[in-house]
Amino acid sequence: MNATQIMIGLGALVVPLFLWRVGARRAKAPRARVHLVSLAGRVLFNAALVVVVQWVVITHREGPWLLLAVLGVPALFASYTLTKALTVTSYEPPQGRRGERR
Repeated sequence: MNATQIMIGLGALVVPLFLWRVGARRAKAPRARVHLVSLAGRVLFNAALVVVVQWVVITHREGPWLLLAVLGVPALFASYTLTKALTVTSYEPPQGRRGERR
């Protein structure tokens, strides 16, 4: 890749982020529906970012370690998020000195 392609790629990543932040600052009254769309937009943007980076590394890879890192790091984040979301936790109320419940 040459310098022009790198600058275009960086611009394609930075410009939408900048526009999103400007739009978020101008919002006057946030609503629940706006938050849902905003969350969905962020998820889609991050997924697209991961796919683009992975595609660039796979098509122009130099070594196996970079490929392993590009495929492994997002998988670690996804597995952590899924594990945290799907883990069932229980609430146990505090107990007194003799094991009595208050």
